[in-house]
Amino acid sequence: MRYLDEYRDSALVHRYAEAIRATVTRPWTLMEICGGQTHAIVRYGIDQLLPEGVELVHGPGCPVCVTPMGRIDQAIDLARKPGFTICSFGDMLRVPGSSTDLLRTRALGGDVRIVYSPLDAVNLAAKEPDRQFVFFAVGFETTAPANALAVRTAADRGLSNFTVLVAHVLVPPAIEAILGAPDNRIQGFLAAGHVCAVTGMADYERLAHQFRVPMVVTGFEPADILFGVLACVRQLEAGHAEAENAYARAVRSDGNRRALDLVEGVFEVADQAWRGLGVIPKSGYRLRHSYREFDATRRFGLETDSREPASECLAADVLRGMLKPDACPAFGSRCTPENPLGAPMVSNEGACAAYYRYRPMVEIPVQ
Repeated sequence: MRYLDEYRDSALVHRYAEAIRATVTRPWTLMEICGGQTHAIVRYGIDQLLPEGVELVHGPGCPVCVTPMGRIDQAIDLARKPGFTICSFGDMLRVPGSSTDLLRTRALGGDVRIVYSPLDAVNLAAKEPDRQFVFFAVGFETTAPANALAVRTAADRGLSNFTVLVAHVLVPPAIEAILGAPDNRIQGFLAAGHVCAVTGMADYERLAHQFRVPMVVTGFEPADILFGVLACVRQLEAGHAEAENAYARAVRSDGNRRALDLVEGVFEVADQAWRGLGVIPKSGYRLRHSYREFDATRRFGLETDSREPASECLAADVLRGMLKPDACPAFGSRCTPENPLGAPMVSNEGACAAYYRYRPMVEIPVQ
């Protein structure tokens, strides 16, 4: 199926692709850190429209994929306890822990419920006061305001049977860790527009100046992505390294102050373990002391183990942009969405899932 031919702005896409080809004089490697952008790139064959030498690689842009195995195990342990209910978004259920996942745990009698908003979990706790409800709070900066609101609402309603298992991660520290790695090969970044709509661009301006690497805030449609690539390669070709907003219809330089105030009132920045990447300093959120009673890890004395068992899964290399999913020996054979070895094959935003679902279907000739 030629998805790009069905895209309403396909002519604009080809115009941007032509502009990129007219601009580029040397090879460049760019990284997007957004699962939604990754799926659009693979689904529409955006990378196949780029000139030879311009490579798009996929970073840790899927928050489900980078949730550490130890946190998954904590959720599973709680779901097995009598009187406990784990509430989660659906894409967390099949992410493997060290020995099983939440879906199998539910099949064996654990109380695991899919919700569509953290406030759904708050309302369930209010309706069933005799059960402990734990919401699995996963995501980048984009989901933090809703999760902060859920905690604040539970506090305002005096719910003693609601807690959150926090696995929030922050994008700029991950970019800094990638750029600071000795084997880094990334020369420019496409920053996720939905993240910057909340946070603004200050952190990306700092990173661009610190590492001399362009940071271009980019949207999610194929035309948005290619416009972001064009802006990035123009900077690279000119020797510039700035934070540039190529998604101005949704992103302001100062972000969403109301959302940030809500988050900062409930959460504080802390070190965070990333699946496959280890602990990155100041790269996540934890509940502030004033909301400690809603911290499931603290209230229920959960032990944290960031170690991950040896596996043939190469998700860590995929998440760092060192390996394309279909270059993994297990891809599509021993690792499929039905039998995943790692989280990137499970999540709706995972790079491996995108390649498995779309890559064989895309036939976009290079012009």
